[in-house]
Amino acid sequence: MTGLDDELAALHCMATTALREQWRAVWKQPPPQLGHDLLRRGLAWKLQAERHGGIVKPVERELDRLARQIARGGEIAFARTAKIGTRLVREWHGRTHHVMVTEDGYLYESGHYSSLTQIAFEITGTKWSGPRFFGLARRSRDMSVPPSEASHG
Repeated sequence: MTGLDDELAALHCMATTALREQWRAVWKQPPPQLGHDLLRRGLAWKLQAERHGGIVKPVERELDRLARQIARGGEIAFARTAKIGTRLVREWHGRTHHVMVTEDGYLYESGHYSSLTQIAFEITGTKWSGPRFFGLARRSRDMSVPPSEASHG
């Protein structure tokens, strides 16, 4: 077993009080009001993230977006996203446009953009949903009907 394996195994033997003390040591803040299992899982995640890396930026941005949606009381809308390194291609008025997905945004014509919507505006000169323009999002009407009900309408 590695040092990390030993630390993870030790978490299974700890009482809730010991897990709370460990939380303070690992997270450098007071533990949240969680039960034994979630404290153990949170500690295990943090220990593994310290050794192997945490959440990559695109996932972190998506989680932040979903948290904001939940805080506003809205339904969660999952967007189809492209993986880093994917090249998006869109033809517009006879010209083909290529966009490369990067870890922290998008490359288009040697420029860096933080959103596809900015690029869609650059291409069209009008306001578009970038993900929709590049075929990564469906129309909201399509997403509101569950597949099981779509055939009954």
